[in-house]
Amino acid sequence: MELKRVVVTGLGAITPIGNNVKDYWTALLAGVSGAGPITLFDASNFKTKFACEVKDFNALEFFDRKEVRKHDRYAQFGLIAADQAIEDSGLLQDENLDKNRVGVIWASGIGGLGTFFEEVTSFASGDGIPRFNPFFIPKMIADIAAGHISIRHGFRGPNFATVSACASSANALADALMYIRLGKANAFVAGGSEAAVNQTGVGGFNAMHAISTRNEDPHTASRPFDKDRDGFVIGEGGGGVVFEEMEHALARGAHIYAEVAGAGLSGDAYHMTSPHPEGLGAYLCMEAALQDAGMKPTDIDHVNTHGTSTPVGDMVEPKAIVSLFGEHAYKLNINSTKSMTGHLLGGAGVVEAIATILAVKNDVVPPTINHFTDDPEIDAKLNFTFHKAQERVINAAQTNTFGFGGHNASLIFKKFVK
Repeated sequence: MELKRVVVTGLGAITPIGNNVKDYWTALLAGVSGAGPITLFDASNFKTKFACEVKDFNALEFFDRKEVRKHDRYAQFGLIAADQAIEDSGLLQDENLDKNRVGVIWASGIGGLGTFFEEVTSFASGDGIPRFNPFFIPKMIADIAAGHISIRHGFRGPNFATVSACASSANALADALMYIRLGKANAFVAGGSEAAVNQTGVGGFNAMHAISTRNEDPHTASRPFDKDRDGFVIGEGGGGVVFEEMEHALARGAHIYAEVAGAGLSGDAYHMTSPHPEGLGAYLCMEAALQDAGMKPTDIDHVNTHGTSTPVGDMVEPKAIVSLFGEHAYKLNINSTKSMTGHLLGGAGVVEAIATILAVKNDVVPPTINHFTDDPEIDAKLNFTFHKAQERVINAAQTNTFGFGGHNASLIFKKFVK
């Protein structure tokens, strides 16, 4: 069976540094930090008092009051990012579009955590009589954003959610690629969103000692690969892409950003939250992506790392890169866009994939900001693209996303040549 070629025809994003793709990309290249004091709740009693929140967001600008009551914040972000990607693709302008062959895969690592917190807190503080909102369950579940996107646009192809912690939306993109390759659909709206900047999310990650407590200087708290990193900065938002079978896209005259060259998945099989100390899972998923793409390590010009700013995680990924790429590792431009956006959890993979796609399209690598002190445990010969964006020819780029539970995903995008 001959596999179909898959291309990217639409992008959408709502992030802590831009509420659309244009603003997001501009902020990335300028090295803008999205971190600041938490405004979504009173964090004065929490160890961490800052986050990367989506700025200037008013749900009523996108939904009527009835819709707002139906959608958790994570689903609102999902619908907005998906709408942007669909509009960008021009998919709905195709009069011959077969909606039975357009699918939706939308991820969330946690789902409606804010809704869950509000409903359970309300019940626990009441008189014991269960007075739950009838929208409680459908607002909370992690698959509901995928369902709403499908309903909103009438897409009747495969429709589901992927949940693999912080790798969730990278898994969604990998699945979309596979379905189209196999001829199971003509196009997919794929991505993910998260909204865990609330008491439960921040408190839970604080209890794990997973997030930064650099309250005196939040703008520089997300510092991947820096010696003094002390945890990730929790973020919120989402991103979406339209993946499309190449001939389908060409037939309707679609704008093509890049080709989806390959995807690789692996499991660490090591620990509940810590990565394999030698980066074995990271190595395996990157290697699998290269094999899937039919590419050699020397074909890659740029790697957008998982790079969360955690003490352990940031040490193992560079090890895996050097192990896989050998001497070519030192010719790569490596970066972590989480230094600017923070960690969007289940939405991270797709938001970073969008940055990688645009890097390939525009031949420029966004910087890794907030680097002050080299870590002697991290290979200093690697080019982490510190401080400033760097222009270079990027024929192909790889982006990595890893999640609690040892879930690893890697995606490769390359310049489109018919």
